[in-house]
Amino acid sequence: MSHPMNSAAAICGLGVTAMGRVYREAEDLAAEAVYLAIEDAGLKKSDVDGLLINAGVGNAVSIPLHISLGLQELNLLTFMQGYGSSAGQMIQYAAMAVANGLANNVVCVFADAPLQEGQRTGAAYAGGGRRNAMGSLYPLYGFAGALPMYALAAQRHMDLYGTTQDHFAQIAIGQRQWAAMNPAATKREPLDLAGYNASPWVVEPFHVLDCCLVSNGGVAVIVTSAERARDMKQPPVYIRGFAQAHGHDAGMANKDPAIHTPAARSAPRALAMADAKLADITQCQIYDCYTYTVIATLEDYGFCRKGEGGAFVADGKLGPGGGLPTNTGGGELSSYYMWGMTPVAEAVIQGRGQGGARQAKNDLILVSGNGGVLNYHATLVLAPEAA
Repeated sequence: MSHPMNSAAAICGLGVTAMGRVYREAEDLAAEAVYLAIEDAGLKKSDVDGLLINAGVGNAVSIPLHISLGLQELNLLTFMQGYGSSAGQMIQYAAMAVANGLANNVVCVFADAPLQEGQRTGAAYAGGGRRNAMGSLYPLYGFAGALPMYALAAQRHMDLYGTTQDHFAQIAIGQRQWAAMNPAATKREPLDLAGYNASPWVVEPFHVLDCCLVSNGGVAVIVTSAERARDMKQPPVYIRGFAQAHGHDAGMANKDPAIHTPAARSAPRALAMADAKLADITQCQIYDCYTYTVIATLEDYGFCRKGEGGAFVADGKLGPGGGLPTNTGGGELSSYYMWGMTPVAEAVIQGRGQGGARQAKNDLILVSGNGGVLNYHATLVLAPEAA
């Protein structure tokens, strides 16, 4: 028997602002993204009766956004924080709301503006109101933010399984090849192995090209019922399945907390709701804050066994022409970094068949969102056709 949430809701609107060094307040960027999504869906502002808000680490966008937007008759409103898993979580909650009559059209929005004029990119997340998510002990040992924690995890994977720098490079190169076909991508210049290896170290084993971009911008999507979506301006992208899995232990209890992650519990349940198998997936949009994150997620999702992720990606199967198109817009490494909204936005574009030169087979699209240091996870299964 099919799960009642399989294809009960769909994404009907997408709004993406300019990305990168766009020096505006995060709330302003969020408002623009919402208005763009409303226009994209062919709706009026008065049609929106739900608003779910997620902001960056500084929480620059919160509940008062609905006042700025002039949304005065909402049936659903909240501000939530699940870090990079928030986008997937918001879409899941919105889907449940519209399927059960709590709201008709729910906007899910993320915006952030960490880049400041005259400030180097590396300083964007260093201090101010941006709380160290790792707690108070880590800075005493020289850890600043998530980067060194991911670097430790990547090095641990290399030590345990023989993963190499060239494996990480394959992910960065493949996504740059996709970005070259995306007019909206930040980084479109060619990248090869020599260029990857020549890029500066940040924290070994990560070169700068292993790390996501830093972007100012905003992204919004609108979720409605499948029935309403069929009559709207854009082709619906049906939400076939979803799940979450969380297991934060701050690296204290689990021996390898960033090797074996909650993603392994999330994807099977999302696929079960979608009544699908992993072999049915035709493309992936994987949260890629670092190249290592892609390897860990593909392993935990079951595309290969734990420890075999490096070998799995070595033949270039994630890039253009490969057997598993992944992060077809360039991802967070080469397109733009909007937390979990980066993979979601590209999944919507691909699900509509609007990818242009980079359009990949889109029968079933697997989307991941990751938060913390691989602690919080959300999975979506999207498709252009209902079940």
